Amino acid sequence: MFVTYVIGNENLLNTKNRKVAVVGAGLLGRLLSLLLERQHEVTLFERGALDNEKTTGRLAAAMVAPVAESIVASEHIVSMGMQSTSLWRALLSALDLTALYQQQGTLVVAHPNDEADLRHFQRRLKVTVAEQALNINVLDHTGIQTLEPELQTTFQRGLFLPDEGHVLNHQLFDETSRRLQNSHIKLKAGCETRVCGKSVMYCSTPETQPITEQFDLVIDCRGLAAKHQLQNDKAKLRGVRGEVIRLRAPEVNISRPVRFMHPRYPIYIVPKPNDEYVIGATEIESEDEKRPSVRSTMELLSAAYSLHKGFAEAEIISIDAGLRPTLMDNEPQISVTNGLIQVNGLYRHGYLIAPYVLNQIVLLLNQQGITTQGFVETLPVLDSQLVVQLD
Repeated sequence: MFVTYVIGNENLLNTKNRKVAVVGAGLLGRLLSLLLERQHEVTLFERGALDNEKTTGRLAAAMVAPVAESIVASEHIVSMGMQSTSLWRALLSALDLTALYQQQGTLVVAHPNDEADLRHFQRRLKVTVAEQALNINVLDHTGIQTLEPELQTTFQRGLFLPDEGHVLNHQLFDETSRRLQNSHIKLKAGCETRVCGKSVMYCSTPETQPITEQFDLVIDCRGLAAKHQLQNDKAKLRGVRGEVIRLRAPEVNISRPVRFMHPRYPIYIVPKPNDEYVIGATEIESEDEKRPSVRSTMELLSAAYSLHKGFAEAEIISIDAGLRPTLMDNEPQISVTNGLIQVNGLYRHGYLIAPYVLNQIVLLLNQQGITTQGFVETLPVLDSQLVVQLD
């Protein structure tokens, strides 16, 4: 069903060159700013540095794995993720960055003692994504070795999910930072911000007098920084902790994300350029921002070593933890009120559903005559489960 949402009181149809504020330069904020900047006067606000290496979008493994995630995600998340596998190409094509999306599939393996967990994983996949079940390939030892010949020879059984992919997120953040700095976008980095309707109050230091600026439209993509400023009274935001290790392992050659059955939680290893690999697990229900513990670090490194002995000589680049913005029902939301769009709650599914969410924002803007650089024609109907009109 096609639904029209009213962003502001004034008639924005058939208008060009609107004054738009995007608050938050994470994954969504920076991509949206670049989509808007050719047609509109865009100001991008960011609390930290634009090239902050500890932002969640850079720390993430950046997997686009809707089938693998289906055992823990809702049907709505899985549906958005399924569509995002093609939307990533459309989005990056609109920005001329198509090489940054890799679609080599996901390999799921288990040691012989944990094959019962793998069979349980497979059964849950078939229940949750029945229509995609035929595209789940069961592998024996030979099949695993054909896909990834360097993996340990002890793996006798695995699953291959060929439609899944991952994003080269460091390169994406580096390239988008460069483009933002060389664009006509007004960058306000290092600014504390407060959003109120179509106005943004900001200051660079506590001693600086705040400045308030008015816009035709404000799009709030701050994640946890917006925790106390959500317009939707029913939306309670929390942080969910994720831990990752980034290694440089020139003796390892793995070409696709590998999920590894573990007694406590599934562990994933995702290849990145320059012989780098990101190792992580699921999530911890905590807003603790301390560094990862010895226990979790040892579990992740032990899993990597059991997958490939070449990780023994790997260089540890970083060990990090980050908080993912999560609403109480673990579902994302785009809330729309007078002159303000707030996007939040992408949880652990940021890269999985980001292009779908962006497409919905673009479509929402296009309904009001606020045009963007391509990308909207691929998904022409608003999702009433995702987009909420506030009174």
